Amino acid sequence: MTEEFSGRPGEVAVDTIAAVSTAPGPGAVALVRLSGSRASEILGALTPDYNNTVRPRSPRLLHIREPQSGDLLDAAVVTAFCGPSSYTGEDMVEISCHGGRLVPSLILEACLACGARMAEPGEFTQRAVLHGKMDLIQAEAVLDLVEGRSRALHGSAVFQLERGLSLRIAEARAEMIGLEAHLVHHIDFPEEDEAPVSVEKVLAVASELRNRLEQLLATAPEGELLREGALTVLAGPPNSGKSSLYNALLGEERAIVTEVPGTTRDALEVTVSLGGFPFRLVDTAGMREADDLVERLGIEVARRYLDRADLVLLCVEAGERLEAGERAFLKELAGTPVVLLRTKSDLVPQGYDPGSDYVECDAETLGAREALDISVADGTGLGELKKLLPSLVYGGLVRTGVSVPVLTRRRQTEGIRSASDHLTTFMEELENGVPAEMAATHLRPAETALEELLGVISTDQILERIFRNFCIGK
Repeated sequence: MTEEFSGRPGEVAVDTIAAVSTAPGPGAVALVRLSGSRASEILGALTPDYNNTVRPRSPRLLHIREPQSGDLLDAAVVTAFCGPSSYTGEDMVEISCHGGRLVPSLILEACLACGARMAEPGEFTQRAVLHGKMDLIQAEAVLDLVEGRSRALHGSAVFQLERGLSLRIAEARAEMIGLEAHLVHHIDFPEEDEAPVSVEKVLAVASELRNRLEQLLATAPEGELLREGALTVLAGPPNSGKSSLYNALLGEERAIVTEVPGTTRDALEVTVSLGGFPFRLVDTAGMREADDLVERLGIEVARRYLDRADLVLLCVEAGERLEAGERAFLKELAGTPVVLLRTKSDLVPQGYDPGSDYVECDAETLGAREALDISVADGTGLGELKKLLPSLVYGGLVRTGVSVPVLTRRRQTEGIRSASDHLTTFMEELENGVPAEMAATHLRPAETALEELLGVISTDQILERIFRNFCIGK
């Protein structure tokens, strides 16, 4: 018997939501989504000539009509999904109509007129979580896939969507529960013939588990940068080639380039993918003492960016020396990775000896990680620079690849850190002779932290925090 998409008797009614799931604006195709117990009914109201029956997962070309007037809105491809075998776990309808702004909005209005409710941001994915179609880590991966601007983040998100990180956290939770079970046996059944698990054994298991949690935490700094991009600031004296290099790394003319010192008076920021990793590239005003008010303000903006930089590209024209003020400025960057770029290298005379004319302007003396000769004019060093930058900021991920568990969000980091801290406290108390039943009280909060990460238990605050950044139709 052929299954029909027309609602199931005895099913608990869930309000039906609708939204346009594609970005507004010109486009060949747009997608309007419905999810909920009335999805079939609403589809029938929009396509009265089709007798309100659609075979699940079988796309059909249907005429979508305004429910009151019967006016034709569009000829669209309609695909229906029966819950629980759908994205949300509910009955769903996806209407692939002509793109643009007008047609999808008219179809959405028709859906709302038939009783659907406008979906909240992320509500489709939230329903998927509530119906057990995915966990919270996977839901966050969906958002990373939608917003990702680099191959590295895409790879990490795909890995998380396939439960790569979720499985690691679930394994840690299971081991935590196992520890608790050993202690319960030790506490409640001391008279049994079978010897209880020794404290030493429990500590060994706990130590191994904590090490794995700490390994996950070690991925957080680079993992969180995958989402936002590493703040990479081009700094240096005026007219040292910063804007030219900025344009070259972007592959387009974004910053104004002139021979007049002080041309750049504000910070220009854009995210670019280099070697598959995201970088927030910032062109800043040249660092110098300036009389011009606007230029001074630009220099202050540059300093604020430098205070937050994950990486600094220090541009110094080849053959020039750094002044005392510039050297003092470099000392302020202690702790921030710096790459010394000797720019305009194509203009340096043949046979030029950096040791004679360019004294002390080397990577080691300046505290830089690397030093490269760069020429935007002939391309010298650009390829090498693009390969170098990911290794300086994302070194761990460059070595391991992104198909490994990586913490990409602060929520994930906080949860793992909380679990690790509670586990550490448990171990310390057990080592210091605290009775097992008292030390074990720290295991339950550790389990809870991991459960909240997965959504095994959740609060309204956690759900709101995760889904508020989603687009409406996802």
